Amino acid sequence: MMTTTKHLLITGGAGFIGSHLVRLLVNKYPDYQIYNLDALTYAGNLENLKDVEQAPHLHFIKGDITDRDFLRDLFARQAFDGIIHLAAESHVDRSITGPMAFVVTNVIGTVNLLEAAKEQWAGQFDGKRFYHVSTDEVYGSLGETGFFTEETAYDPRSPYSASKASSDHFVRAYHHTYGLPVVISNCSNNYGPFQFPEKLLPLMIHNIRQRKPLPVYGDGQYTRDWLWVIDHAEAIDRIYHDGVNGETYNIGGNNEWKNIDLVHLLCATMDRLLDRPAGDSASLITFVKDRPGHDRRYAIDAGKLKRELGWEPLVQMQEGLERTARWYLENQEWLEHVTSGNYQKYYQEQYASR
Repeated sequence: MMTTTKHLLITGGAGFIGSHLVRLLVNKYPDYQIYNLDALTYAGNLENLKDVEQAPHLHFIKGDITDRDFLRDLFARQAFDGIIHLAAESHVDRSITGPMAFVVTNVIGTVNLLEAAKEQWAGQFDGKRFYHVSTDEVYGSLGETGFFTEETAYDPRSPYSASKASSDHFVRAYHHTYGLPVVISNCSNNYGPFQFPEKLLPLMIHNIRQRKPLPVYGDGQYTRDWLWVIDHAEAIDRIYHDGVNGETYNIGGNNEWKNIDLVHLLCATMDRLLDRPAGDSASLITFVKDRPGHDRRYAIDAGKLKRELGWEPLVQMQEGLERTARWYLENQEWLEHVTSGNYQKYYQEQYASR
């Protein structure tokens, strides 16, 4: 275990996955000083961390990783032992309509962080670590059989996955060229509380509650491996502390679902939770025109992570989906804030005047 970590920077810590990671680390490591750096774009919401925001060892920094001067100043003021980099543009549909934002944030932003770490650590790498969190989408699309492994060749098919593939390559290049101590993980689709409702499950939950159409791309047969977000946070913790520098670890849920089957399962769950007749929500399913470059199937082989670091997912879809649906139904105020943009007021009220 990396016992020298005392000052840990987490980028994107107000986002969906990032906030679950911050919460886990704040509660688990009271001796760490944890710095949450987030630009608070539409997907970053400090309300996600209300329950731990008063922890004396958690510090919020509003800033943008695409601003190199800001990062230089930040790294000059704070001596970070470790960096866990999650900040990213992550929605495929948005990347299709506006790819340049993905290039700037995911590629240039990552290189800015690598440069800042390289300059600050100046070859003194003992006890230091740069952890880059990536996606299984860099591997492209699978057929009906097979799984992505850490040795699978990259074959990105969307501007989003291409930008993440590029950032992965830069992280590895800084390891091989400069000796920067890095680890990378590539994970499957995450789900759970606090996810912005442009993603499949919170979008469907929101629409079911309001009896709006449930848009399903193409024939609905696209297959994804689903990972409970808190399982992902636990995996990141394990990799950060026990992973081997220069290595890549795939994180998956062993939990493949076709989109249409998952939506039907969610509909049945929501009918039960909302006390609606069976089939009521499923009647809202509407097949819509497929998006360009839609990968047919993703599936992760997370065997390396289990063999080498002892991690495996604990929550499977039926349990996780129930917990997710209940959370969104019980947290309507949060959902209304993020869909209306009012979540930005929380930062102004809690932080901007400090």
